[in-house]
Amino acid sequence: MSGGHEGPEMEIFHLLRAVTVEYGLRQAEFAAEHGMHVTDVRALICLLDAERAGIDATAGFLGAGLGLNSAGTTGVVDRLERLGLVSRVRDVKDRRRVLLRVEDRAKELGWRHFGPLIDTAVTVLSGFDERETAAVRHFLRTTLDALRT
Repeated sequence: MSGGHEGPEMEIFHLLRAVTVEYGLRQAEFAAEHGMHVTDVRALICLLDAERAGIDATAGFLGAGLGLNSAGTTGVVDRLERLGLVSRVRDVKDRRRVLLRVEDRAKELGWRHFGPLIDTAVTVLSGFDERETAAVRHFLRTTLDALRT
């Protein structure tokens, strides 16, 4: 589809863009409310995603996920640690390695701020049949893959 075409596909793309812009604004509000930078919020999201996926998150992992160099990553982790939102813990399997763990306090703050949005989205999606859910998942995954390449 070229740039001059408008149709239902472009309407959906524009809606997706509007959702991402609004979500970014909510992230910025959350960051400001808790003395963070928006990158700190992105870091928490990255670490929470790693936790859900069963991935041991190191500073190197986080830096790669955020596109930051070592010094930038250290700054983010230091800020989040000072705020009591992230801790550095020794890997029990390899004591030389330091892992990053999101503290319960961060999860509670996040849930208070983003919980109503999450609840609304889950409620809407729970009304979808299997085919509709698969279509939404496919669209979002392929769009995410396109953004990452």
